[in-house]
Amino acid sequence: MNIQTQLAPSWKEKLAPEFEKAYFQKLMVFLNEEMNTQTIYPPEAFIFNAFEKCRFDEVKVVVIGQDPYHGEGQANGLCFSVNDGVKIPPSLKNIFREIQTDIGKDIPTSGNLERWAEQGVLLLNAILTVRASKAASHRKKGWEQFTDAVIRLISDEKEQVVFLLWGNYAQQKGKEVDNSKHLILKSAHPSPLSAKQFFGNKHFSQANQYLQQCGKEPIDW
Repeated sequence: MNIQTQLAPSWKEKLAPEFEKAYFQKLMVFLNEEMNTQTIYPPEAFIFNAFEKCRFDEVKVVVIGQDPYHGEGQANGLCFSVNDGVKIPPSLKNIFREIQTDIGKDIPTSGNLERWAEQGVLLLNAILTVRASKAASHRKKGWEQFTDAVIRLISDEKEQVVFLLWGNYAQQKGKEVDNSKHLILKSAHPSPLSAKQFFGNKHFSQANQYLQQCGKEPIDW
């Protein structure tokens, strides 16, 4: 795949140094081989959808996920999000439940979170691809290093961004975010295994309150 044509211009310029690094070139060789021999999710056109739907200059909130859904038709390149018409996964159901409790918004019928991304929510999986039916199959191939660079870029070059870190994995991923100029909100993961600790975190109202205090438009969750 050609990274230069896939990544949105606002990100391409900022991340250009990463493309030259050995780990990234090795990742692209691996990914091309996988796409030629396996079924990969999300489809190639959606691998960088998080960046396409949320430009660098528009990022107000960052949500960190792990790797894409590995079932047919689910993944659309945004963490926790699924395509219209796809059954809402359990973790996303719990996110919607917390939003309802926190700010009183009705639970939507679609799990497609593109509407969040278009408001400035970067829905970033740590790993951007996966082999069909094989969770975490693209771990430790280079994506983690790339998305670390993305998080570092946002932390260094932007101010007053809200980072929602749900679960130990996301919290480790965001450990280098500068908390002197960003809001970092941490809680348990919304998975059914830890949802009891996730519920009541009030992250959505806290995020909007912070954005408004910073003179930014709140997110319509």
